[in-house]
Amino acid sequence: MNDPLPFTGERFVPGAPGEIWYEHWHRYHFIAPMVAGRVVLDIACGEGYGSALIARHAAHVTGADIAPAAISHARARYARCANLEFREADCAALPFADASFDVVVSFETLEHIRAQETFLDEVRRVLRPGGFVAISCPNKAEYSDKRDHVNEFHFRELYRDELAALIGARFPHAAWYGQRPGFFSVVWPEQSPAGAEIFEVSESSADAPSPGHARPLYFIVTASSSAEAIAGLKPRMSVLADRDEWIYHDYEKVTRAYAAAQQGMSDRSAETQLEAAAARSRQDEAVRQRDAVIAEARAERDRLLEENSRRASFRWWLALPFRRLLRALQGLPPGG
Repeated sequence: MNDPLPFTGERFVPGAPGEIWYEHWHRYHFIAPMVAGRVVLDIACGEGYGSALIARHAAHVTGADIAPAAISHARARYARCANLEFREADCAALPFADASFDVVVSFETLEHIRAQETFLDEVRRVLRPGGFVAISCPNKAEYSDKRDHVNEFHFRELYRDELAALIGARFPHAAWYGQRPGFFSVVWPEQSPAGAEIFEVSESSADAPSPGHARPLYFIVTASSSAEAIAGLKPRMSVLADRDEWIYHDYEKVTRAYAAAQQGMSDRSAETQLEAAAARSRQDEAVRQRDAVIAEARAERDRLLEENSRRASFRWWLALPFRRLLRALQGLPPGG
């Protein structure tokens, strides 16, 4: 049994909750058709889930990571994949010969390392002529600046012009894509649109996409008595994105409120538990005091019963006049 790697926040692992799993799985699904039939290097492969996914399309995939624990885990978990191997490797000193790969994939690596220039030099070295690299990294302006966010595992995040300069010095031709998780209104055709794709995954089986979208909330239909009229309408997919991300921010607000309520309930629960413990302590003390009073009362009762029993005896009554005379001669008050 291969135990899962713990999620520390430094690298994504399958099963980690939140929008992070959308981001990481989507990148590998996006690049997978582009590496079909090619020899691929996946740098900073981590747990190995992405290498295994693109290995379904590629001729061969090598997953590389500097962490021995990650590589050991990946080798065990994905051992059945014949065209996939994992190697320990420093991304700034790759242990591969020149021109070894058709494609180098490196998602969310650049911002984690100091030697960014050396890393990209190594990528260029191991790429074959005509090969390409696929890189992702956060957009500092959006990821950190606008959100006032600090990721403790990032050494150096880049603005677009910085990333363009870093890549352009080594790879003069580039096609740029943007990625952003969020809430969208999507209109899609039931037949595949040209130049686009839509697929569904779930967090528990993010490596098993199903084509299309099986759960439309609304239907939009184009219809005509003319077959040519409908045939002339090319299938296309349309995405309306909310520039102000109203739903997303509302979701964040509700999530924060829920978390605060849960924390408040937890705090109140802890306070209630302390109050209950104090009440139990007071009750226990009251019980101890009650038992002490009862014990003292019982002892006094027993003493009086014994005294009464003693006084009731025949011998006691016969000796009573002599005891009183003796006390009088001694100058003592009358007594028993």
